[in-house]
Amino acid sequence: MDAAFVIATIIKILIVLGIFSALAGFGTYVERKVLAFMQRRLGPMHVGPYGLLQVLADGIKLFTKEDFIPQGAVRPIFMIAPVITAATAFIAMAAIPMFPEFTIGGYTVKPIISDINVGLLFVLGVMGAGLYGPLLAGMASQNKWSILGAARTAIQFLSYEVVTGLSVLAPVMIVGSLSLIDFNNYQAGGVSDWLVWKQPIAFILFLIAGFAETNRTPFDLLEHEAEVISGYATEYSGMRWGMFFIGEYANMFTLGFLASLIFLGGFNDLWFIPGAIAILMKVFFIFFFFLWTRASWPHVRPDQLMWLCWKVLMPLAVINVVITGIVMMF
Repeated sequence: MDAAFVIATIIKILIVLGIFSALAGFGTYVERKVLAFMQRRLGPMHVGPYGLLQVLADGIKLFTKEDFIPQGAVRPIFMIAPVITAATAFIAMAAIPMFPEFTIGGYTVKPIISDINVGLLFVLGVMGAGLYGPLLAGMASQNKWSILGAARTAIQFLSYEVVTGLSVLAPVMIVGSLSLIDFNNYQAGGVSDWLVWKQPIAFILFLIAGFAETNRTPFDLLEHEAEVISGYATEYSGMRWGMFFIGEYANMFTLGFLASLIFLGGFNDLWFIPGAIAILMKVFFIFFFFLWTRASWPHVRPDQLMWLCWKVLMPLAVINVVITGIVMMF
């Protein structure tokens, strides 16, 4: 194997890990500030200018807090569960083209770790495997509330993965490929070529399912913050607890890139805005939309969550796929 290719791949991996780990931490600060603004509060203000060092303070707290493991817990599984959540979140980014190609010193850089022709399938599959983190965490904790949280996890993730898969099936039929680069190239003609205009139902379904798969309000039933206990994460503390939520924020950015590449024109130039900046604007808007929704919508009950999935979203997704197939036939 070419040594330059191996070195370039390792550098890309380190950059993705470093940048998105930092963004996951900084995302907590942005979320607090956005929610505070929408609720007429100040948010973090005391640690550093405008509370910017709150992220550093939180990091120090997570690294120094006691790493407590319950006496009756299944120790190896309890310890590895947070790693699964964080690892799957970052592995999913391997097949996502984040920016256009560019040249440095005569060397063409492709801002994608692994350019595979089934990139969309790979990303959805790895994100689906993230289910095992919270599931194993709850089952290994020797706590009945954690087990109930793990059961919620399995029900919610498995149900909404069906909706996610069906929602992207119609765009896949139109583009005729599972490569995210092909999705980007299909929309190269400008805003009028964005797939969101051809598949608005699929886009809405994809976003709703994304809220459930990333455990965001109003579907944050895995570790419901309004409850006395914290679902599958009840027995976790310190950095092990933090890894669950690093994975959650990383998945939010992954979902933002997916939505941008599949429906919103990808990293193609947006009028006078270069493609690299354009896709960042789209991703950060989707991230902001997650926060906006949290500030605006109440939580739902588990039975309402399942009712919405199986009686509303899934039939809509199937109908959308059928109509798309019929239209393409003619």
